[in-house]
Amino acid sequence: PMYFLLMNLSILNLALSLSPVPKSMANSLMKHQVNFLFWMCCPSGLFVFFVSADLVLLTVMAYDRYIAICQPLHYERVMNRRACVQMAAGVWISVFLYSALHTGITFAISFCGGNMVDQFFCEIPQLLKLACSDLYLSETVAIAFSVCLGLSCFVFIIVSYVQIFTTVVRIPSEQGRHKAFSTC
Repeated sequence: PMYFLLMNLSILNLALSLSPVPKSMANSLMKHQVNFLFWMCCPSGLFVFFVSADLVLLTVMAYDRYIAICQPLHYERVMNRRACVQMAAGVWISVFLYSALHTGITFAISFCGGNMVDQFFCEIPQLLKLACSDLYLSETVAIAFSVCLGLSCFVFIIVSYVQIFTTVVRIPSEQGRHKAFSTC
């Protein structure tokens, strides 16, 4: 199960590092820069997708480590192949919906003036500077969902590792504690 989650994490990190590549390839192959707004939203949406997937997948991996160290006799039953596939699918589906929210908000904004962004990688704040519609509701929804996702993952990871730490500290032998800490 741990290697299945590590495989997902490695694929995710590879994709995250490649998300700005299409625009850089287009800029290097064309005489002029391709900076149209539609072309920029795709890598920006992919970046949000991969970063949030990284966070949620690391949270699932913290749960995996918690089960492996705090409940080792139940590990095979709890973290079976079916559970790992369901958790990985849950990660990918939830972050797809989360990034679709960000991308949908970006496409719902009306822009005034030009549709050119003079940057290598267009970030969401740069897109919001071009907007001429009221952004309060859109920004509030995006920030609220981002804070909820980030804070819930952070709290879950911290609680998991505090439980792991207290379990390892209770191990009576020095060698057992060292072995348990090395698996984290």
